Amino acid sequence: MSSFTLELTPAHHELVRRAHAFARDVIRPAAPKYDQLQECPWEIVDAAAREGFYNALFYADLIADPTGLSLPLFLEEIFWGCAGIGLTTVLPALALSALNQAGTPEQIAKWAPEMFGEPGNIKLAALAVSEPQGGSDVANLQTRARRDGDDWVLDGTKIWIGNGGIADVTVVNGVVDPELGTKGQAMFVVPKDTPGMEQVRRLDKLGHRASHTAELSFTDCRIPGDHLLGGDDKLEHKLDKARRGEGSSAALGTFEQTRPMVAAMALGVARASFEYACDYASRREAFGGPIIENQGVAFPLADVAADIDAARLLCWRASWMAANGVPFHLAEGSMSKLKASEVAVRAAEQAVQVCGGWGYVSDLPVEKWYRDAKLYTIFEGTSEIQRMVIGRALAAEGASGPQHHQLPGDHGGLSRRFGHGSLARARAGEAFMKLAKNAPDSLLELGGRLASPGR
Repeated sequence: MSSFTLELTPAHHELVRRAHAFARDVIRPAAPKYDQLQECPWEIVDAAAREGFYNALFYADLIADPTGLSLPLFLEEIFWGCAGIGLTTVLPALALSALNQAGTPEQIAKWAPEMFGEPGNIKLAALAVSEPQGGSDVANLQTRARRDGDDWVLDGTKIWIGNGGIADVTVVNGVVDPELGTKGQAMFVVPKDTPGMEQVRRLDKLGHRASHTAELSFTDCRIPGDHLLGGDDKLEHKLDKARRGEGSSAALGTFEQTRPMVAAMALGVARASFEYACDYASRREAFGGPIIENQGVAFPLADVAADIDAARLLCWRASWMAANGVPFHLAEGSMSKLKASEVAVRAAEQAVQVCGGWGYVSDLPVEKWYRDAKLYTIFEGTSEIQRMVIGRALAAEGASGPQHHQLPGDHGGLSRRFGHGSLARARAGEAFMKLAKNAPDSLLELGGRLASPGR
């Protein structure tokens, strides 16, 4: 019987080492430049591709890790380097997740390479779901997709689209049957330069300024029928199930799977802010010593340290569940995203506070991290949406009771009858204790081993 462990594998440690080195040596030095220019960091994405960090198979390999930890470990390190550059680098993975969720094997084989390109010929991908009037309300989308002969025609507006307008492949969520809500939606692949898809404007953002974000319009945007992810038969089957009150939304499924990914991104920003604040507080002297020796500085940092580790464990749990097909009965994905995003904001704010006036100007990187951190409480579902999702899960029938009861592993066999905490072991321990007064030393030693913690 295997024991519980938080030990990372040698492959995990090597992945973290490589990703951290890339973030430290390549991403961080370029972060101020691209934050100021608000330009897509093409050269950094190309460097990531040369390092093996930017291709469909790399992300597929991370996702295939049965522990679920490879992807969050990688994301935390990259976003520790720079959130904006990191987002540009991993945005195609979000579109790839939607492609894997809804597409056929043939569609995945065709479009996945077009989402990344190769070193020297970098390509980008975008996932277009959010709309001006809907935001986090996926059920309120207005973009319509209608059949016209063998083609599909898209009409609507999308906003806050990472890589929008410059992506080689855009995966678009559209409504095919408004009466079915989120279950009446489908996803479509729209290649770059398709007539009818236009970039309305590039958005001027508070943070993540190295990531290109845009508003897109679709006006009589015609695409071939085979650009419907999953194909016609799958769509009709899905709509039939929805009319019977069954089935689920591909967009919502994608969000639930990607929320632990967003949590890991937020953890990278939180850790960067926290580490800088601790280092600064250890070096900065005032009133006779380093300011970290003052409780007013040390105690808030201690709270942040505990909260970062707690959020990371929630992220790891949700990632493990997703990798092993364990349903999020209590919105564990939303829990991880909620806590990680909010600790990122607190950590960045505390870093600014520790650095004082220097933290408020661009001489130090903490003001950038403060701007970057706020996004995580907004995109992929606001904190309010996460709480609503968690609240609905708690209100659902059967959702009460300890959360660990939802985890797998309730097997029978000898371990159930004779394992730690079993009635048989308890009775054996009682018997040995009764015999202790007259028992020989060898028997006492055996009894002690059975009764001792950790045995």
